[in-house]
Amino acid sequence: MKIRDLDSDFGQQLYKLQKKSYKVEADLIGFADIPPLLETYEQFIHCNESFICFLEGDVLAGAISYTKENRLMRICRMVVHPDYFRQGIADALLNDLQLQGGWEKISVSTGKMNLPARKLYEKNGFTHKEDIEAAPHLFISIFEKEHSFYVRHDKKHHE
Repeated sequence: MKIRDLDSDFGQQLYKLQKKSYKVEADLIGFADIPPLLETYEQFIHCNESFICFLEGDVLAGAISYTKENRLMRICRMVVHPDYFRQGIADALLNDLQLQGGWEKISVSTGKMNLPARKLYEKNGFTHKEDIEAAPHLFISIFEKEHSFYVRHDKKHHE
């Protein structure tokens, strides 16, 4: 499900999910002041990002947000409800994102000590580019993925 209107009941759910998910990352990396945890709801609803959401029945289980400019897609947020960790939701969101088209490169950053996120991006074809010190004692890892433009042709498509 793609959503653009964050000023809604669904936007409130997404905002709360973000807080739960990023709290886990803050604990993993040992840094409580990551920007999504400090963001107000008013800031959130004016973020100018596109969201793709993953629903498990009626439950908002995860979401990914992005911006696109000059064929560069930036992943801004990746959130999964802690009750739904390790169920393939982040993989599904990344796959849906890549189907959006119109991109040559995708860029994403995560806390250097967030090993589950690092593994997720590497497993999905992202390459670690660099680590930067975003704040004293907080290192962020930057990952990128180039569009391969490879089209898979298997037997089923030709029958």
